[in-house]
Amino acid sequence: MLRILLGEPPRRNSGVLAEAMDNMAEVASMLRKEMNAHEDHDHEFRKLEIWTRGLISSLDELEQSCFAAGFYRKLVVAGYMDDMSTQEQGDYARYVYFYKNGFIRVFSLLDKLGTVLNSLYNLNTSQSKAHFSYFTVLRQFQLLKEHVPLSEELERIKDSYREPLQNLRKRRNAEIHYMNAEMQDDLWQRHQGLHDKIRLEDLDSHLEDLKQGLEMVCKSLCAAFRYSNEQWHKNKAMTSKNAGTESR
Repeated sequence: MLRILLGEPPRRNSGVLAEAMDNMAEVASMLRKEMNAHEDHDHEFRKLEIWTRGLISSLDELEQSCFAAGFYRKLVVAGYMDDMSTQEQGDYARYVYFYKNGFIRVFSLLDKLGTVLNSLYNLNTSQSKAHFSYFTVLRQFQLLKEHVPLSEELERIKDSYREPLQNLRKRRNAEIHYMNAEMQDDLWQRHQGLHDKIRLEDLDSHLEDLKQGLEMVCKSLCAAFRYSNEQWHKNKAMTSKNAGTESR
């Protein structure tokens, strides 16, 4: 959608983004088959299918925000706010909007994934923390020692993106609880010299953190839904085998 508005060709999914999308679509299809095969009286399959399709939409929106932030970043060439033309100030404002939209979506999407995993594997995370995050769900996996291969892979992914996630979390927390994230650096610079020109934050470094956040989200989704697909096929094979044994 945003690419069309920006005059860019539509995205073609590739790499880890395509893998994440495909794995989620396969799980959604599997859940639909389960609904068709069974009555689904408690609507559990329906709920999980809706949540999974919601994750697909959320990932699409996160990627678009990241792309749009990168698009407008290229249009910002001045190093100081005072040196910007009116047009460039507008482009910078649009960069900031999509950048902030992106890093908020990183953690929003991870928390949605945590909700799906909690329900899918009956982790009962809410018993230890009513309003839990994705990272609480990872700790719950470890506490229960359930689905260890998945738990370990998700932990490895999280740890390999520790620094960009920490940077994004600090900006997210500042944006939500304190002040606009892009103004924190402005405040620090004002402390250094009241009448000095305000230098822009490191746009490229910030954008790289967001790209790393998107990549971490994609890899986490890949791991979670690939594992779910494998578990479903394994359980179906076991059920078929048991049914064949009983019929003899």
